[in-house]
Amino acid sequence: MNKKISLLAMTSIIVMLGIMMVPNTVSAETNQINVTPINEKVSLETTITTLTVPENNTLPWGTVYGAASDVVERYPVIIQFYKGNEPVHIAQIDTKGDGSYEYKFRVRNLDQQTGQFTDIFQGEYTVKIFKVIPNTNPLV
Repeated sequence: MNKKISLLAMTSIIVMLGIMMVPNTVSAETNQINVTPINEKVSLETTITTLTVPENNTLPWGTVYGAASDVVERYPVIIQFYKGNEPVHIAQIDTKGDGSYEYKFRVRNLDQQTGQFTDIFQGEYTVKIFKVIPNTNPLV
């Protein structure tokens, strides 16, 4: 059982290292990972990270992705972006067969009529990622 818990912890760390935006100047820092049992079979893994998008960002796309991990089939991954306490973007995505996931989103838009860029994401954000995983707590 300890091996499974260690594997879960390592997978969570790998997932957080995998969170990034396309520009190399964007940074993400994991603040915390919590696992809350839902019932005797599954738990909810919540990962909270801080994402920083610089003012001089020039690329239009960002990506949040996670490495292959132990997830419960048929439960999507929920990704929430907050600016301060205000939700600014929410996504629900399915995992692949190996438990990995990838979500691409616009960071900048180009107005085709004026040629002006609009920054959609800029500054610091709190990103919350929710996954349903097999229960690792033998007491539940």
